[in-house]
Amino acid sequence: MPFEFVKTDIPDVVLIEPKVFGDDRGFFMEFYKKSDFEKAGIDTDFVQDNHSRSIKGVLRGLHYQKEPFSQGKLVRCIKGSIFDVAVDIRKGSPTFGRWVGFELSEENKYMLWIPKGFAHGFLTLSDEAEVIYKVSGAEYSPQHEAGIIWNDKDLNINWPLDQIEDVLLSEKDKKLPSLKDADINFVYGGRF
Repeated sequence: MPFEFVKTDIPDVVLIEPKVFGDDRGFFMEFYKKSDFEKAGIDTDFVQDNHSRSIKGVLRGLHYQKEPFSQGKLVRCIKGSIFDVAVDIRKGSPTFGRWVGFELSEENKYMLWIPKGFAHGFLTLSDEAEVIYKVSGAEYSPQHEAGIIWNDKDLNINWPLDQIEDVLLSEKDKKLPSLKDADINFVYGGRF
């Protein structure tokens, strides 16, 4: 199998380490293969691919789309490095309000699977970073987008702020509510 699927402290979030074939010409790797992902329990159909570029210190998130337009995301950093975070916002989940975070970079080529029912965000650690992610569930719906403020004291996310000078947020992200005030309509019902 060209992937190692690593369970995280929140079992539904999976860190994926692809097998990379490299030599003096460069490298080759698969970053998605339906049959392997299905064997690992990630049985989903992707409906949209996104690509972002950010400068150092940009923090995007914590974002999600409410039901019935919820999304799962397969996130990969193809240039530079980011600290990628998933927060469980499924009411009734044994890990509700908990988060996991990992450095994803062009060097380690790791990917993070974030299922529906999670808020997602990342902090750019390198001078610039490009992030691509495959989206399952529903396409982007502005009427269903929502979020949680990145520095919510109840979440207490350990962002690696020592690696950057200033956190740069969009005007929209500056106004996001706390977890306790967020508009959340996810209910835990086992695996997504």
